Amino acid sequence: MDIRFSGFGGQGIIKSGMLIGKAASLFDSKFATLTQSFGPEARGGACSAQVVIDSNAVLYPYIVTPEILVAMSQEAYEKFIGDPKKGSIVLTDTDLVKPKTKRKDVKLFSIPATRIAEEMGNRIFANVVMVGFFTAITGVVSIDAMKKALPGSVPDRFIDKNIEALERGYTYGKELTN
Repeated sequence: MDIRFSGFGGQGIIKSGMLIGKAASLFDSKFATLTQSFGPEARGGACSAQVVIDSNAVLYPYIVTPEILVAMSQEAYEKFIGDPKKGSIVLTDTDLVKPKTKRKDVKLFSIPATRIAEEMGNRIFANVVMVGFFTAITGVVSIDAMKKALPGSVPDRFIDKNIEALERGYTYGKELTN
């Protein structure tokens, strides 16, 4: 499964890719690789994380045509919407992405990830809300593996908030697909 997380620096895009890869490889008995790309700006510049997950060893870690695209900014959506193959899944943050370019040959799902994170008290949790949503919509990794991937990946004092963010995104996704 070829996955691209995209957005701007400061949204936790790279962390999202790391969490998915860690969950898949350490807790779901799969193989995963991560490559990342970001602009020279520390925050606010374009960035993306490419994750390849497979039941066999990953022989080539780079993505050309992702099967899943996660876009957490308008710029990322516009830049990458042409890449997914027909039938792919595209996930967006409802409040930050207003699709101007629409594709009828992909499945688009949206969640107000940033708004949910703000309701939790800090928009810094938006990426984990999106990871929970990703988990529910795609089934690429299990929710149990995602919960196990959080310790050691986020500060200990925020584990409970990150689990809440993950669960809120997951619940939103499950309600959307049922």
